[in-house]
Amino acid sequence: KPYRNKWVLVGYGTAEQPITVRGVPGPNGELPVIDGERATTPPGIDFWAEQRSVIKIGGSNVPDIESPTHIIVENLDIRAAHPDSMFLGSEGLQAYSDAASAIYVENGLNITIRNCILHDCANGFFSAYQSREVLVEGCDIHSNGIEGSYYQHNCYSATRGMTYQFNRIGPPRKGSRGNGLKDRSAGLVVRYNWIEGGNRQLDLVEGDDSMDIINDPRYRQTYVYGNVLIEHEGGGNNQILHYGGDNGNEPDYRKGVLYFFNNTVISHLTDGTTIARLSTNAETAVMAGNIFYTTAPGSHLAILDESGLVRMTGNWIKKGWKSSHEDGFEGRVIASGNIEGESPGFVDFAHDNFRPSLDSPCVDAGAPMIVDRTHEITLDWEFAAPRGARQRKIFRAIDLGAFEVDTKPTSVP
Repeated sequence: KPYRNKWVLVGYGTAEQPITVRGVPGPNGELPVIDGERATTPPGIDFWAEQRSVIKIGGSNVPDIESPTHIIVENLDIRAAHPDSMFLGSEGLQAYSDAASAIYVENGLNITIRNCILHDCANGFFSAYQSREVLVEGCDIHSNGIEGSYYQHNCYSATRGMTYQFNRIGPPRKGSRGNGLKDRSAGLVVRYNWIEGGNRQLDLVEGDDSMDIINDPRYRQTYVYGNVLIEHEGGGNNQILHYGGDNGNEPDYRKGVLYFFNNTVISHLTDGTTIARLSTNAETAVMAGNIFYTTAPGSHLAILDESGLVRMTGNWIKKGWKSSHEDGFEGRVIASGNIEGESPGFVDFAHDNFRPSLDSPCVDAGAPMIVDRTHEITLDWEFAAPRGARQRKIFRAIDLGAFEVDTKPTSVP
């Protein structure tokens, strides 16, 4: 039976002794269920914004702690923080808000959400601008959103120091229009995830609640690598990702560099697909080591929407691609050293096995991912279904995309 409780987590843990809420899995790996429908708050706990979540981190009257440290939540199946559901709170029976989430990090430093299932909520995971150094890893975050609405997402974060890794994200709730992952953070790293469906898979826009995020020195650099990004027919927008801003106040837009390395991008759209919308010509994307594959002809695949600069090298891409589908295109795509073809040589595309086969042109076709003279990104892991990761074993040169070939010849030519 599910547990029908909702609560706030506060306190001052340390790296050596974090405050941990840990579910004990069943014999077949079943996680304890925390159901927000008809949930109640245990006596002796008093916190604001009850309608925002099943589990809230930070911001409490009793205990009187606003910004906790070193909190871990793991091994829980959390559901039903949705305006269609009711809970019994300090003001009696009430509905969750349109902004509700399974887990809401309002405030806190060094927060980890690990191996949780977050589903059937308005938002799956939500973090607010007072949060710092938040890690979401090994989670299954799906079926979240509100039918007909663009404003709720499987993940929605605004954090100084935000990392998503080893997660399966999506598809969203049927009929909803939100994104797989929407972010307004500084210091964002999205790596080794499987992100499927949504209006866009990634919507990476400006921090709009606090200048602390915009003034963070990490705000102008964003890292997305080792992910699988899948766009389905009928999902909404034809863009895989958006980088820059969306509120119209352009000085606050990211206006930096998106490093987009070794991702496997799959589009099932029968019409046009656009890899990236960069909001202005002050946004840049560096794309290397990726696989860009669409089931439609290559002429249906474009790199940019209307603006921005893309530098792309060492990718596999469908032959016949173009810089943009738009007549008023004002951006630039600088491309060199890419492999063009009809098929990247997946092991089993029909069953979503996007690992390169032994004879794939993507094998050993990669190169080191160097950001600058002092920063090189290493691909140590790859996503492992149903959620999690396994070590990425590189034999000679790295392969293109999110996965390394399983076996390679032992002899070296």
